[in-house]
Amino acid sequence: MTKMMMSDDEIVERCVGDRGMIKPFVREHVSRSMGEGVISFGLSSYGYDARVDETFRMFQDHSQEVIDPKAFNEDIVIEKKATNGYILIPPHSFVLGTTVEEFDIPRDILGLCFGKSTYRRCGIVIDVTPLEPKWRGRLTLEISNTAPLPVKVYTGEGLIQLVFLKASHVCSQSYADRKGKYQDQKGIEGPKV
Repeated sequence: MTKMMMSDDEIVERCVGDRGMIKPFVREHVSRSMGEGVISFGLSSYGYDARVDETFRMFQDHSQEVIDPKAFNEDIVIEKKATNGYILIPPHSFVLGTTVEEFDIPRDILGLCFGKSTYRRCGIVIDVTPLEPKWRGRLTLEISNTAPLPVKVYTGEGLIQLVFLKASHVCSQSYADRKGKYQDQKGIEGPKV
């Protein structure tokens, strides 16, 4: 199966109309707002820079000795909203966030996610599993601060870059066909089995 990376024009074609692949879709690459620099978001040459929303889930100090993905204890996380347009991520810690954008991935497309270099150079590492064909929802972002100091993460600005691969043949079984457990998520989702 041959996969081709989608260009900006191909991404635009998939994002127009009511059933667009990305909503809200920012057709330009925004790097300045009202004369001030922002961490860029929107359409790029071969991808899309998605924004992080203002709600986060953080692990709190807890007496639990182990985190078990098969029996996840929701009591060990707290929800926190950003203030003044950013959130401070403590040193050597991990938080969950979500995108502003919602995605509706077509059956012949696979999305791959990468952390933006502006944050990577500050010690922030983002991990997101691939956006599988026919997956829908807002992405849950796994955000790690590997730096020895707190790092500001600005909400409503770019945090990740997505690239989209178009398959030469449509898959026989999509995420929706398999009834994937993270389908149609509207906010931050913890681990599910």
